[in-house]
Amino acid sequence: MSDAIPRREANHVRNRPNCLGVFSPISFCLLLGCAMIAVMLAGGPLSAQTVSSQTVSGADIYQQRCAQCHENAAANRAPSRDTLQKMSASRILRTLDFGLMMGVAYPLTREERETVANFLGTKGSEPGPLAAAFCSAERHPLSGQSAGNWNGWSPSPANTRYQPAGGITKDQVARLKLKWAYGFAGDVTAFAEPTVLNGTIFVGSAGGVVQALEAKTGCLHWTFQANGPVRSAIVAVANGSDYSLLFGDQIGWFYALAAKTGRLLWKHRLDEHEGTRLTGSPAAYEGVVFVGAASWEETRSIEPHYACCTFRGSVTALRVADGSQVWKTYTIDPPKKTRVNSAGTQQWGPSGAPVWSAPTMDAKRGVIYVTTGDNYSSPSTATSDAVMALDIATGKIRWFQQTTPNDAYTSACRNRGPNCPEEDGPDYDFGSSALLLSLPGGKEILVAGQKSGVVYGLDPDQKGKILWQTRVGQGGRNGGVQWGMASDGQAVFAAVSDLAGVLNSGGAVGGAKFDPAKGGGLTALRPADGGNIWFAAPHPCDPPRPGCSPAQSQAVTAIPGVVFSGSVDGHLRAFAAEDGKALWDFDTAKSYSTVNGVEARGGSLDGAGPVIAGGMLFVNSGYPRNGGMPGNVLLAFAPEE
Repeated sequence: MSDAIPRREANHVRNRPNCLGVFSPISFCLLLGCAMIAVMLAGGPLSAQTVSSQTVSGADIYQQRCAQCHENAAANRAPSRDTLQKMSASRILRTLDFGLMMGVAYPLTREERETVANFLGTKGSEPGPLAAAFCSAERHPLSGQSAGNWNGWSPSPANTRYQPAGGITKDQVARLKLKWAYGFAGDVTAFAEPTVLNGTIFVGSAGGVVQALEAKTGCLHWTFQANGPVRSAIVAVANGSDYSLLFGDQIGWFYALAAKTGRLLWKHRLDEHEGTRLTGSPAAYEGVVFVGAASWEETRSIEPHYACCTFRGSVTALRVADGSQVWKTYTIDPPKKTRVNSAGTQQWGPSGAPVWSAPTMDAKRGVIYVTTGDNYSSPSTATSDAVMALDIATGKIRWFQQTTPNDAYTSACRNRGPNCPEEDGPDYDFGSSALLLSLPGGKEILVAGQKSGVVYGLDPDQKGKILWQTRVGQGGRNGGVQWGMASDGQAVFAAVSDLAGVLNSGGAVGGAKFDPAKGGGLTALRPADGGNIWFAAPHPCDPPRPGCSPAQSQAVTAIPGVVFSGSVDGHLRAFAAEDGKALWDFDTAKSYSTVNGVEARGGSLDGAGPVIAGGMLFVNSGYPRNGGMPGNVLLAFAPEE
């Protein structure tokens, strides 16, 4: 999956803001340099060897990866080397990590990114938030009253994304109005799900900054700078009179902060593999936090001389008190040497089967459930594209149920590169959590949605036996259920992506040239048997424009009587849970005046879905990673009186 699905972003060349972070109508191909990208993907001179910061200097990396564009800035409409040398190294690194240069940076290791950023940029940190952005001294974190907190990926450990007590009723939904907007400075994507606890929002960012905000006004209490980008939803666990905030970053570090001050309590790197990334929210139970691990290795494999692949998906259990390890379970066996690819590089396998999403807790059975992604190299394994049950106390795999066998894929497969495994997909991994639901009569069922476009009902008492399966979308590398479903107990709400587009070689800012009428759709299913209750058809882009698609990739959120679903077109819509009738529609893809004085704009809605707590709705807007519209804003809505 790569990014919950990082592979899908590689299927399109798209436009992005320029390297200075200013939104402008410059094509992605011109910005990054068509020749440079073409040579790199084809395995030509730029890919003659794997660049390593341990043996190659920042100057060498710059010459091999960057100079073709930036030494010819006028022709490529990219910032010149002189301009880059006036930026801070931290800003350049952020641009490589999750900014508009991430398409070029995918094959680079984190060390290589740091090396070239330090070579080009100046020392020192970037300016912090404006003084006016902070709350007044008498206002403190966790001091507000909140109807229905939202803690982590879902208000409940069953991961249903159902908020029964968020303070917004069905009758109020049509009156939802924007109350404030908060801008993420220097970012071009807004992908972290907020946690709302006792009147305070805790949210990460692509720049690696974790913010504590007052929910009612958006004023800032404190910030914390993580080592890498933070898209993990934050989990708060009581710690005396305070809370410990638990989250991971995109380069494999896991943290605990004091909620009232943002002070670092501890941090640990969860896996020694260089490509480790922590995308999904953790889950906590009785003093232990459970963290799934995924990887960048799938995109590293674009480089023909990358020794693909050695990463193994895993779940690690840590003590909340000090971060010490309780147990660690890998989803596959250790890799071994397999073959030599056509570029002459040693290959390894098995690999992959990452865990992209939040674990689902089942205290009654003493297990946690995780879903896994595909393999990255041959041989494929029986635990990829699967739902797994792990013992809470020991991490032992109790059972697993695979839904798509023989699925091995990397980003090299889109051009049949040397690091494409012989299986060549279909790339149908799970990027979303399983839902644990109660049925009439006391029976329980696990429900999991896949990129194949199929939703499965599994029996947790019969080792995940598949009870039913229902197709809700066409499915594909950019298709099916991407980030998460929701359920109010009466229905399972599954939105699908099914993103359709073509390579974009130019045009206005906004990204890939998507099909404006294909993709999307929201289906309500009966939990007991998977039968269809209703289907809400997607809304074609009007007017069609670059970066716009009706695809509904974003995770779904439900409250009593209502289900919310966001689209790549930037619209957040509310539907009646009973029949799918449209109740409310807000286009987030616009510019905003923000409470922290940062220039901000909304874009595509993708990744983490809306959060509802304390009578308000919060959603991040902006997601150019797979060709959609960039953005850098957190929006807060409340019913108009």
